[in-house]
Formats: sequence, structure tokens, C-alpha cells
Amino acid sequence: MATTLLRSFEQAASELRPQIEEALDRYTHFASGCPAQLAESVRYSLLAPGKRLRPLMVLMAAEACGGSISNAMPTACAVEMIHCYSLIHDDLPAMDDDDLRRGRPTNHKVFGEAMAILAGDSLLTRAFEIVARDVQPPQVAAACCAALGEASGASALVGGQADDIIGEKGHAQASSQQPASPEKLLSALESIHDRKTGAIFLAALRLGGLTAAARPRQIDLLIEYGRRLGLAFQIADDLLDVQGNEEAAGKRVGKDADRGKLTFPGLLGIDESARRARRLVAEACEMLAPLGPPAGPLASLAHYVVERDR
Repeated sequence: MATTLLRSFEQAASELRPQIEEALDRYTHFASGCPAQLAESVRYSLLAPGKRLRPLMVLMAAEACGGSISNAMPTACAVEMIHCYSLIHDDLPAMDDDDLRRGRPTNHKVFGEAMAILAGDSLLTRAFEIVARDVQPPQVAAACCAALGEASGASALVGGQADDIIGEKGHAQASSQQPASPEKLLSALESIHDRKTGAIFLAALRLGGLTAAARPRQIDLLIEYGRRLGLAFQIADDLLDVQGNEEAAGKRVGKDADRGKLTFPGLLGIDESARRARRLVAEACEMLAPLGPPAGPLASLAHYVVERDR
């Protein structure tokens, strides 16, 4: 069953990815005031080969609710730009200090820290420009901007990254003091990743629904699917850091353990983490059932998330 679903996802993704790549390329040809090195830095990270899971979610959610790819594409590109900005900044020495991303040196390793920060800033602001300008009608554009801003702000994506940094230091200090209970640690870990990973997943699904003029019930189902998918994705990511192959993953593996970072395998063990991810995927797919066959690609995407090797 999972193999069939994976094949279905890859088939759907292979049809949509070229359209996403073309739109991302078009959106990163800047006006004459943009310095050439800044544009090169932006395009280096944004156009690097990637899974494009988040823009795929936007487009698949739109289709699941009866919408069109063309109407949803600006928001799909905007979500990928915000995701890419977050990766550029997360990789910086002051943050996660990574030197490999998508199989290539991270942005700051190629262009320097200052230009990497500015490239991230450019992607963040470009995302909102695209949605405000290219999404119609204007009230849908406004709703999409609000959803993106909420998902990428201080109480969601940025807040989750901040808590991740704070928690990393606190976890190291707590190891020599009174340890927190496993329940508290699990709750804290889930809270971080609900914001770091899950918030953008939810925004992607919501934006797809908004551009399709989805009914409130359809949006609710997409959100419940996304909550489970986001957590399953992060568990799978943590497992890849423990079990993955650096060449396949396209990034350094084993770094979480090296930094003493709190992870799902570190807290629950590898087997229980894998079981939990599979259970979350099954629950996510149950949420899609009322949407019928048009939601099939989203179901196959959920299975891909826990079966992937990168």
C-alpha cells in the first residue's frame, strides 16, 4: 500500500515540480536596483534542487478543494520563499551552524554571513509582495498574507526557532541539575516543532484552500491533516539525523546528538519514534477521507514524509 502511495506522490510531484521551478525562477528576476551578488545569493539557495514539499502542499490542497494550480501558484512560491529564508538563517553560525544544505555548501559558506542574512531578508519580503500583488481577489490576498505572517512570526516559526536555541542551552544545563520529566520534555519538544515545522505546513494547506475558495469544513480538515503531518515530518527528520546517509540527505547527519539537542529518538527511542510517525500519518490520512479522491495526492504525500531518505 505504502509503495503504491509513494508512486502516486512521485507521479503527482513530477507533474507539479517543473511548474513550481519555472515560477520560482521567474519570481527571482529582480528589478535593476537589486545588486547582482544579492540576486545570485537568493537564487543559489531558492533554486537549489529540493523536494518542494511545502509548495506541493499548497497546490495539492487547492486541487483537493476544487481549485486550480494557476490560482494557487503565487502562494506556493511564497511559502517556499519563507521556508528557504528560514533555512538560510537557521544555517548561520549564530543559529544551527550548518555547512551543508541540499547537498551543497550553505549560503553563508559561499556568500558570507552578511549576504546570507540579506538573502533571507529578501526572500521573506518577496513572499509577501508576490501574494499581495498576484493573488486575486484582494480579500483572498489579504487573508493569505495574514496566514503567512502568523505562521512565520514570533509566535510560530521564529518563536519555535528561538525556543529551540533556548531549549538547547537549557537541556545542556538541566543534565547536571534536576532533570525534567519525560512528559514535560516531550511536550516542550512537540511545542517547538508545532511552530518550527508545523506552522508553515498549516499555512501551506490553508493557503491552498483559500485560493480555492474552500468551505470552512474543508479548511478544518486540511488543518487537522497538517497538524499530524507536521509532527510526523519532524520525527522522520530526527530519525534521518540518526540513521540517515549524508549523501542521500544532502546535509550533515548526526549533528543533533553532537550538540546535545533534544530529539524524538533521543527521548522516545528509534522504534517508538518510527511507530509514532506512522500512526500520525495514518491519522492524517483519515482526516482527508471526507474530501474524497481529489485529496489522494495529499495522502500519498503523508506516506512519503515517513518513507523518504532525505
